[in-house]
Amino acid sequence: MKTIHIGILGFGVVGTGVATLLTRKKQLLESRTGARLNLKTIADIDTQTNRGIDLGSTALVSDAMTVLTDPDIDIIVELIGGETVARKFICQALENKKHVVTANKALLAGWGNDLVKTARNNQVDLAFEASCGGCMPIIKTLRESLVANDITSMSAILNGTCNYILTRISREGCSFEEALKKAQELGFAEAEPSLDIDGHDTAHKLAILNALSHGMEINLKDIHVEGIRHITPTDIAFAKSFGYTIKLLAIGKIHGNHVEARVHPTMIDNANPLSHVDHSMNAIAIDADATGRTMLYGHGAGMMPTASAVLSDIADIARNIISGTKRRVPILGYPEDNIRQIPVLSMKELMTRYYLRFEAQDHPGVLSRISGILGENQISIKSVHQKGRKTNGKVPVVMITHTAREEWVQTALSRISATDSVVGNPMVIRIEEEVA
Repeated sequence: MKTIHIGILGFGVVGTGVATLLTRKKQLLESRTGARLNLKTIADIDTQTNRGIDLGSTALVSDAMTVLTDPDIDIIVELIGGETVARKFICQALENKKHVVTANKALLAGWGNDLVKTARNNQVDLAFEASCGGCMPIIKTLRESLVANDITSMSAILNGTCNYILTRISREGCSFEEALKKAQELGFAEAEPSLDIDGHDTAHKLAILNALSHGMEINLKDIHVEGIRHITPTDIAFAKSFGYTIKLLAIGKIHGNHVEARVHPTMIDNANPLSHVDHSMNAIAIDADATGRTMLYGHGAGMMPTASAVLSDIADIARNIISGTKRRVPILGYPEDNIRQIPVLSMKELMTRYYLRFEAQDHPGVLSRISGILGENQISIKSVHQKGRKTNGKVPVVMITHTAREEWVQTALSRISATDSVVGNPMVIRIEEEVA
């Protein structure tokens, strides 16, 4: 039986999980892959902390070069994170003709096109199942299982921190700040949570998934991104009364020769299965022409779920090695020569429905003035709602629109904000009727 040597860069939470599976599941992995997966070396700047795992003959070193330059190591697993040191190490590993497995979505979203070229030039594999959706097999599904399908749309909950916060606000009526604090106490949110709550982590994943779905270069810079900081219990209560749930969604759709790509809080109907994905769980709904709708659901993060996804990549590469093949499945699902630039649809061209909440002055004619400005910008109102008592002379007024163009809505809201009819900026949440 062939022995395949593995090196790990980064011995944090996920690195510990990967090492645990490689040691504790040794016999299962051998029986399924037909190879001995030997964890030869782990590199981490911290070699003293007890991770609670017996490494046996595995070396734990502080110098990453020990792993990168070892001629015996076949597969290098990068679990350092970030876009500087990790990028340098991955490039060096690929140039040293070593296959690479990573969970680094930020690096892939920002530098993935270059890394794919480097892997191609050196005829090695770059695998990243753990980068999107934790243990959900999203990458394999798009790259292999749906190979005969045109992907028409995707809608996904891809950040457990945001999903936990929105779930807690919805169930307990607490503020965003209170929900975030609890998420941090439970380990669902980082001490500095901006990457998650401002939507950027979700955008990284959407950029990767769009590339896999459509044969396009990874394009992060043109994705529209909004986070959840501004979502209030008031908005969630209104959403409930309309039969909606608010989720931070990653939405990707094909529009002719363009791809629609956006991340923002979204109202979805309670009949939509995504509305019932709660706490820190992730899910994705994929619409394709041959299969119709497919859904995946699972833990989007955590030591063992993420480690499981990393091991799936290790096993795939190991099977390639023992069968004498390389790069059997293209890194982005399409041969590199077939990958093209596909423009992302400008956000101002989006057509959807909107939830608009105004803090209106309790003066005669205010409602007609707001409605008039919306009408002048081709925005038709489906319903108007007013609940609660006025506070300091203000009353919350909510309007649900018919389908309108984003550019029209933003122009109208700018005009309304400039009047003395409202206080502060209006709340805008887009409504998706058929995202899952």
